[in-house]
Amino acid sequence: MTARLDQLFDGLPETMTVQEVADVLRMHTKGVYRWIREGIIPAYKLGATWFIVRDELKDAMRQGSNLSRRVEKTAGLDPADDGGQGD
Repeated sequence: MTARLDQLFDGLPETMTVQEVADVLRMHTKGVYRWIREGIIPAYKLGATWFIVRDELKDAMRQGSNLSRRVEKTAGLDPADDGGQGD
């Protein structure tokens, strides 16, 4: 996961605009603004302009990854699975 995120953000500026984030994530700027408002994407506002620090966005994406949950489920370690015991 880390290597793929590094590839995704390779060559991008350290400080990104909302439009740049939208382009990288292939989403509309409205969605980026919503995620900023909800605190999903860490961002800083100067005047009327929002800025996103590339490495903080990468860290937020790593924390939100479901990769570890998929690995646990595949290994039979899904915390939501009670092993058929049912309470």
